[in-house]
Amino acid sequence: MPLVALTGGIASGKSTIAHRLDEYGAVVVDADQIVRDLQSPGSSTLGEIVAAFGNEVVHDDGSLDRAALGGLVFGDPERLARLNAIVHPAVRAESLRRFEAAFGADPGAVVVYDVPLLVEARLSDPWDLIVVADAPVDVRRRRLVELRGMSEQEAAARIASQAEDPRRLEVADVVIDTSGDLEETFAQVDALWRRLVSGRF
Repeated sequence: MPLVALTGGIASGKSTIAHRLDEYGAVVVDADQIVRDLQSPGSSTLGEIVAAFGNEVVHDDGSLDRAALGGLVFGDPERLARLNAIVHPAVRAESLRRFEAAFGADPGAVVVYDVPLLVEARLSDPWDLIVVADAPVDVRRRRLVELRGMSEQEAAARIASQAEDPRRLEVADVVIDTSGDLEETFAQVDALWRRLVSGRF
């Protein structure tokens, strides 16, 4: 019943790895999805965000305007810290609830927490294995521009708002290099899965 943290910088290929593990049968708990769930209209977390950043961060229908919020916090360490102080404790509590539910349903499950901000917020949790998706910064910046439509400046700001790559690599038990083609990435993920189900982690 390993509990695995899967992390990596933005556009590092982390979601590709998570999807592959999901196909094998891992229970993937997605931190970003938890954030979206917790920030749904009417939620207490969204209420705290509005109180901190103003009504300009919500759409007319009451949903969070992620682009507006991102524009306020990315590149502004003080505002980003304020947002994280609201969001991180709520995400931690909900993720722990989902881990417990997964192991309660299947004590032998492989549970993978897909979490971009591991070193920033969750490093002290009792992970059995920390997996880091890794690709050079220039590769990730190009992916953000070409695949997500960001400007060079937006891409650079998003990358700069996260931990630097050496900090993630320092804590890694397994590094999956995603700078090559998909088959190369999948071969590494397949080897990781064999390790997880063998119990030798």
